[in-house]
Amino acid sequence: MSTTAYHHGSLAVQQKLGLQAAAAHIAPSIRPGIRPVAAAFLEAQPMLVLAAAAPDGRVWASLLTGTPGFARATGPHTVSLAATPGPGDPLAEALRTETPVGTLALDPRTRRRMRLNGTARPGARGLLVEAEQVFANCPKYLQKRELYGSGPAGPDAPAVHRGDALTEAQLAAVRAADTFFVATVGPDGADASHRGGNPGFVRAEGPRELVWRDYPGNAMFLTLGNLETDDRAGLLFLDWENGTTLQLSGRAETVYRSEERFVRFRVDSVVETPAASPLRWSAPEYSPANPTTP
Repeated sequence: MSTTAYHHGSLAVQQKLGLQAAAAHIAPSIRPGIRPVAAAFLEAQPMLVLAAAAPDGRVWASLLTGTPGFARATGPHTVSLAATPGPGDPLAEALRTETPVGTLALDPRTRRRMRLNGTARPGARGLLVEAEQVFANCPKYLQKRELYGSGPAGPDAPAVHRGDALTEAQLAAVRAADTFFVATVGPDGADASHRGGNPGFVRAEGPRELVWRDYPGNAMFLTLGNLETDDRAGLLFLDWENGTTLQLSGRAETVYRSEERFVRFRVDSVVETPAASPLRWSAPEYSPANPTTP
């Protein structure tokens, strides 16, 4: 089957790991249009992860939230978002003009997720995204959570904390995380992806150095493929209980060791925003697919 859904970076990783056939088999699931089932799923979600590069070249992952329906398909290739990043968000300026984006709609309640990548531009409601790649991912490593309410609306100008390295409190939050999101860029544009595991699956080896094992997935290697061509990356950690977001931008490389592979991330910039999300989620029911953390 055709592997034209993948650029040369993803193809290189697939070949290195001997998974070309598996990747080719799943390639037709990457579609340019938004099918009705995808549109219905998107419209039911109260949050969306968005990946893009800022004007200074740094890559970030940001969180958008709203009442279900804030993200909705308005045509077979177009999504309207009634939301934009807040004034303290590192992607706020980038999204004032047309820019490549990756988006991830994730529903912890049902362990379902969908990626939609394309180009964003300002729209009447907030943003318009022209879809170029739309596809679902399997539920592996997704922690189940219930949405039990919303916290108070954050201030118009939230107290954003910036730095070039992680504080002790931020390091503790990273080490306790069971989920984070990855933004990457490559020849085909931007991409937003999910990573999950038991707490401790992300190792903080210092205030500017994070490492995680890349667990077996669907063999597409869109994230690792982008990193083969461009090492810029952004991470987003969400405090599911109080809505605080921790956004990191830096450089990442994949390290291959025998039958395993790891991603090493070097932190260049940190943005922490208390109560950035109004959503409040329950404690997790961990995915049965999660490997045991050492």
